[in-house]
Amino acid sequence: MFAAAESLAAMLLIHGICPETGDRLIHRTLTKDEPIPGGSAWIDLLNPTAPEDKKVEAHLGISIPTREEMHDLEPSEIIYTENGAHYMTARVICQSDTNVPKLADVTFILTEASLVTVRYDEPGAFGIFLNRVTKPGGCGVQPEAIMEGIIEAIVDRAAEVLRGVGDRVDNASRRIFAGRSSDVEQGGAYQAVIQKIGQYEHIISNVRESMVSIERVLLFLSANYKRPKKATSGFSPEWRTSIRDVQAIEEHATFLSNKLQFMMDATLGLVSIEQNKIIKLFSVVSVALMPPTLIASIYGMNFKAMPELDWSFGYPMAIGLMVLFAVLPYMFFRWKKWL
Repeated sequence: MFAAAESLAAMLLIHGICPETGDRLIHRTLTKDEPIPGGSAWIDLLNPTAPEDKKVEAHLGISIPTREEMHDLEPSEIIYTENGAHYMTARVICQSDTNVPKLADVTFILTEASLVTVRYDEPGAFGIFLNRVTKPGGCGVQPEAIMEGIIEAIVDRAAEVLRGVGDRVDNASRRIFAGRSSDVEQGGAYQAVIQKIGQYEHIISNVRESMVSIERVLLFLSANYKRPKKATSGFSPEWRTSIRDVQAIEEHATFLSNKLQFMMDATLGLVSIEQNKIIKLFSVVSVALMPPTLIASIYGMNFKAMPELDWSFGYPMAIGLMVLFAVLPYMFFRWKKWL
């Protein structure tokens, strides 16, 4: 049913009110030469071509930003009103199921007649919303209700991504504090954990950046959006409720980021402890071998007048001294509990 929406090929999706029930939306892909039907509550431009942009512009009397314009917008141009239409560009998390998700620019154009979305990626939130909106009572049929539903799906998806990251962070935390010295010696566990921490922080920062842009959109709508006078439905969007949800996700993201920072510090601390153990072992071996090395050096000198050279027991005596002075430092370190 949603096969058309899953491809990134250029397409123009039209969502209109179901004539049988009147309480849900139905959608289809518009053909190249087919005009936009009246009463289209939501026009979804997925990777649109120039002719598709012009078709929507002629239908609603608005301008459609290109991909370059969406990406290169200045902060003051991300949200604005023009000719009665509200233009809002938000950054939505995309490819969140991969190790390196990215942010996709999505432009919302809210008019009295329709909601227009312009996107060049396929965020998972849109698939979630499409599953909801085609069911009876899944979403209102007004443009502002559709936009509220999309934002709700974006927020839900962000919360789901954070919950998944939180579970993986907990698993990584247990791996850190239950690690064994052999893992460090083999270069396995801690190196992998540090790499994972970097990936998790990337996901969390993307979620936070997405929620900041969504919060700006919601604050703009709560301050500037006014329901059309001709609207007969009693639906009123709850922008402020969505703002509280977004702020809660931002706080959760901050908590996870702080937890990751603690994990990073703990991991580096544990690595330092293990390295200190190795350095301490080398130091003990060096100290233990210093007296035998000194004895061997003395009797390795080429002086003729060395009386020990004529002793019949000189060789075993030198070997015994080297063994003795190698064992004594070791026993002293054990007595001091340095080993």
